[in-house]
Amino acid sequence: MILCIGTTPAAQRVMVFRKLTLDVVNRAVTTLDGAAGKSVNVAKVLKALGEYPVATGFLGGDRGEELQVLLGAQGIEMDFVPVGARTRQCITLLDKSSGTHTELVEESQPVAAADNDKLMSVIRRRVAGCRAVVMSGTITPGGPVDLYFYCTQLAHEAGAISVVDAQGTPLREALRAGPGVVKPNRSELAATVKRDLQDEAAVMAAMRELGERGAQRVVVTAGNEPTLAFDGSNFWRVQAPQIDAVNPIGSGDAFAAGLIWRLLRREDLGEACRWGAAVGAANALTMMAGEVDANDVNRLAARVTVERLKP
Repeated sequence: MILCIGTTPAAQRVMVFRKLTLDVVNRAVTTLDGAAGKSVNVAKVLKALGEYPVATGFLGGDRGEELQVLLGAQGIEMDFVPVGARTRQCITLLDKSSGTHTELVEESQPVAAADNDKLMSVIRRRVAGCRAVVMSGTITPGGPVDLYFYCTQLAHEAGAISVVDAQGTPLREALRAGPGVVKPNRSELAATVKRDLQDEAAVMAAMRELGERGAQRVVVTAGNEPTLAFDGSNFWRVQAPQIDAVNPIGSGDAFAAGLIWRLLRREDLGEACRWGAAVGAANALTMMAGEVDANDVNRLAARVTVERLKP
């Protein structure tokens, strides 16, 4: 079982336009609704890869109820804490004429202190049977910024691999517990180390810094640019294949799911990132975030380039 923790799930709407123009009426030619948010995306992808994910976090209101129905229909086990705050909605606008995507993100709302206590109780109960614990995304406003620190500690006690996909204070706090993997993107890494990262050398130096602060492995994604990975001794540069992306939203979450999928098979970090890159690319071929076709994953993995770098 893989526990997927995230306090800010979202109802996801994808709207496709022949041409999107600001300050006028735009009519969508296609609209899709689904369940998303970083941890939910991870759980959906893991399920598609044949793993057994359990999704937890906060859900509230009519949107929260809809997400439970959608995830249940996909066979994903859930252990969410019901809250009074309505689950947020995010909207992706796809412009077919330009090939661009625009993401409109509703911020999550605070929850009661008691709700945070309930979530920790769920996590303590669920971690005992885990092979891995994946922690994704921001913390609800006013929530405990050291949540991922405690979750990482619990994962260690259970003998599970811990993966933290976050930035800033929540990531810095988690480093104190020595997470198995941290997976920020380049902008999130810059926010965490509090400086600009102008080139690959600067990124690698920042990755070493995270390693010195506790991370056992560091993986940094960068959209269409190569992913860099560091296991404390070796660096890898991983280049995903060029594809005609439909919707790249959620590809970082899909990468995290693919990464842990292969680490649990005891592959080294470079090879695990090959599959992470393939899963991330497969996600970009679909309309809805966090949905992949296993056939696409297998096909794309053969086209990923993995290069070990000099330390």
